[in-house]
Amino acid sequence: MPLTDKEVIERILNGNPDLFRLLVERYKSQVAAVVKGMLGNCPEAEDVGQEAFIRLYNSLSDFRGDATLKTYLVRIAMNLSLNELKKRKRINKSTLYIDSGAPINQDIGITNAERTDIMEMIYKALEKLDAKQRSVFILRVVEGYSTKETAKMLKIPLGTVLSRLARAQEVMRGLVSR
Repeated sequence: MPLTDKEVIERILNGNPDLFRLLVERYKSQVAAVVKGMLGNCPEAEDVGQEAFIRLYNSLSDFRGDATLKTYLVRIAMNLSLNELKKRKRINKSTLYIDSGAPINQDIGITNAERTDIMEMIYKALEKLDAKQRSVFILRVVEGYSTKETAKMLKIPLGTVLSRLARAQEVMRGLVSR
């Protein structure tokens, strides 16, 4: 009789990590179905599927068994897929806007090499911001979160987000325009 999920987990946690392959074999098709359903058949789907199993392995000691292992793993895969979709959405917005308001992307007729140079300059400038300004700038401008979302994530008032963002933009303008 095959081992139950609970038995496999207990044995993994008691020093037999090779048994994790049993869980991968049992659930790889369900994870693949969820991830490919969310993301389509793309290279990122395979990465997200692998990451789901890595996260499962790293959290086995925290698994309480409130839900089945399959449900737990599918939830991990779903959350990772949603994160990937959010990342795609932010990337597709062609994020960074500088003083002129022109996006730094291919639409303004720059070459890949020029774009790389510009992005490198921006990242070097980001390093010059203090940690509080940088966190707000990254979340708002680079990642595309709203002011409200940024405030909630950083656990600071909306006004603080706005003032830190204004100061960060001022510093960035000065550093990038040199």
